[in-house]
Amino acid sequence: MTLDESITKRVNPPRALSVPYRFGYPLGEPNNPELQHVLIAEALALLEDKTPPPILKTSSV
Repeated sequence: MTLDESITKRVNPPRALSVPYRFGYPLGEPNNPELQHVLIAEALALLEDKTPPPILKTSSV
């Protein structure tokens, strides 16, 4: 998961999910397990993506 796409593009990891939250809260607000499970599922889904790396996806949440 990444909070800053510009840094992620320079580092160029094989897979990354860009999330719209501030530093320190990559899974959104605390005590919101439904949102956190959705974000984790999106990130894990990148492992099944057959697109050649690098993959930089923006979260749908």
